[in-house]
Amino acid sequence: MSGPQSAGNAKIAVSDLSVTFTQGRRPVRAVKGVSFSVKPLESFGLVGESGSGKSTVLRAICGLAPVSGGEIRIDGAAMAEPRDKAFARRVQMVFQDPYGSLHPRHTIDRVLSEPLAIHRFSDREDRIVQALKDVGLDARFRFRLPHQLSGGQRQRVAIARALIVEPEILLLDEPTSALDASIQAEVLNLLTRLREERNLTFVMVSHDLAVIDHMCERLLVMRGGEAVEALERSALADHAVSSDYTRTLLTASEGYVR
Repeated sequence: MSGPQSAGNAKIAVSDLSVTFTQGRRPVRAVKGVSFSVKPLESFGLVGESGSGKSTVLRAICGLAPVSGGEIRIDGAAMAEPRDKAFARRVQMVFQDPYGSLHPRHTIDRVLSEPLAIHRFSDREDRIVQALKDVGLDARFRFRLPHQLSGGQRQRVAIARALIVEPEILLLDEPTSALDASIQAEVLNLLTRLREERNLTFVMVSHDLAVIDHMCERLLVMRGGEAVEALERSALADHAVSSDYTRTLLTASEGYVR
């Protein structure tokens, strides 16, 4: 694998990243020397089967996984340890489980109010109403609890919470995999629209090449914590891949990848 492309002017540059966890007394290398870069305003995909290390890479970017080697830079600057409030203003993450990521006893109003209070935004009332509108929910959802919403509605709230502080980068960890197929397309289309409207940079994790093909211009295939190959979206359409593992993923997505 070659190093990051155009890392000098990248929005995100990940260089030789390693993440090691400890299970009992045994170290487990979850990510092994992975490098990639993401251009400003690009949507970049990390794809691979469960256990490939792709979600761990996102968590490392956010400071939620222990980096044991390598470097992560945003706009050329190394990330502070631990991540500070300025980082959280610029980089937000949407998790896989839209129910688990929302406090079950907090109303949607409180869920959306908390990041505004942390980052000292004014006009919170207007921002909450607008945030719900931006994700296709009206103001009546404000005072509901998560269990009163469908899975798709909960994920829309999670997206609204991430975007309400006006970040530059959105990290998306399997954001539709817990949803019904009919709702998945709605949420993916919503994310595409919001990215265009807000000039966002995306890094999206998925086990599904069809989702990555729909959302991302470039992607990195991962397996067993390592980078397998980097691809342009056009290479997926042409099935112009070099590894047998990527061919297996393509076969599994047959009929969905263009």
